[in-house]
Amino acid sequence: MLGFIVRRTLWAIPTLAFVSFISFVIIQLPPGDFVTAYVAQLRNGGEYVTEIEEAMMRAQYGLNDPLLVQYWRWISAIIFHGDFGRSLEWNAPVSDLIWDRLALTLIISTLSMVFTWIIAIPVGVYSATRQYSFFDYIFTIFGFLGKGIPDFLLALILMWVAFIWMNLDVGGLISPQFEGKPWDTAKIINMLSHIWIPLVVLATGGAAGLIRVMRANMLDELRKPYVETAYAQGFSERTVVWRYPVRVALNPFISTVGWALPALFSGDVITAVVLNLPTTGPLLLQALKMQDMYLAGSFILILSVFTVIGTLVSDILLAWSDPRIRYS
Repeated sequence: MLGFIVRRTLWAIPTLAFVSFISFVIIQLPPGDFVTAYVAQLRNGGEYVTEIEEAMMRAQYGLNDPLLVQYWRWISAIIFHGDFGRSLEWNAPVSDLIWDRLALTLIISTLSMVFTWIIAIPVGVYSATRQYSFFDYIFTIFGFLGKGIPDFLLALILMWVAFIWMNLDVGGLISPQFEGKPWDTAKIINMLSHIWIPLVVLATGGAAGLIRVMRANMLDELRKPYVETAYAQGFSERTVVWRYPVRVALNPFISTVGWALPALFSGDVITAVVLNLPTTGPLLLQALKMQDMYLAGSFILILSVFTVIGTLVSDILLAWSDPRIRYS
C-alpha cells in the first residue's frame, strides 16, 4: 500500500505540470487576448482607445512575450513564492480574489454533497431491498426527474415559488442590508433563509443519479451466495444488508471523491450565476470570458490539484474498503 501511494504521488507531479501548461495554452487559444477583450468592452461602453494605448497595455501586461516565457513567469512565481499572479481585469492579487470566495463555496458544496449522500444511500438501499414496491416506483420517478431537470431551471422554479408563495427574496446568500456587516445571529439566520435553495438544487441531480447507482449495485450484490449464507446463519435482514452488500455497493460513492473535491472548489457555475451566489464559479466564468489568463489559469490549476488529490484519496479508500481491490 505504501509503495502504491508513493508511486501515485510521484506520478501526480508531472501530471500537474502537464495539466498546468495545457490549461495556460487553452486559455490563450481564442483569437486575441485580455487587452482585446478589455478594449472591446470599453468601446462598447462608448470609450475610445487608440491603437497606441492598446499596444502600451499589451506591453505593460507582458502579453507580447512568447507563450513559454509567460507560462514560466506565472508557474515559477507559484512554485517559489506562492504568488498566483495578478488579475488583469480586477487589478488585484489572484489569491485575494480566490480565497475571499472559497469559504462560501466550500460551505455550500460540502453541505450539498453531505445532503446528497444522506438521501441517496438509504433510499437506494430501500429501493433495492423493496424492488418493485410502491415507493420503489416513486423513487424511480424522482430519479428520472432529478436527472432530467437542469439545475438552473430548478433554481429558477424554486426562486419563483419562494418569492410568490413564501414572500422570500432568495437571490444571493444574504440580503442587501446585511452585506458588509459583521457576522451575528441575525446575519446567520438570514443566510440560512437563502442557502436552502442552492442546497436543494445542487443535491437533487446528484442524489437522483446516485440513488439509481446504489439501487443497481445493491440488486447485484443481494443475489450473490454470500448474502444467502449470511441469512442462513440467522442474521437479521438489517444486519445482513448493512454489514455486507452495502459496503460493496458504496464503491461508486467512494470513487466519486476524485471529482467531488474539485466540485467543492468550483461549485455549479451556471446555478451560482442564476442564484447570484458570491462563489468561485461565476468568477471563473468571467475570467474565461475576459481571457484573464492568470486568474483563469490559477482556477484551473487548483481544480487540477484537487482532482489529482481526490483521485489518489479515492483509490486509497477503495483499496481499504474493498479487499478485492487490495488483493488485485
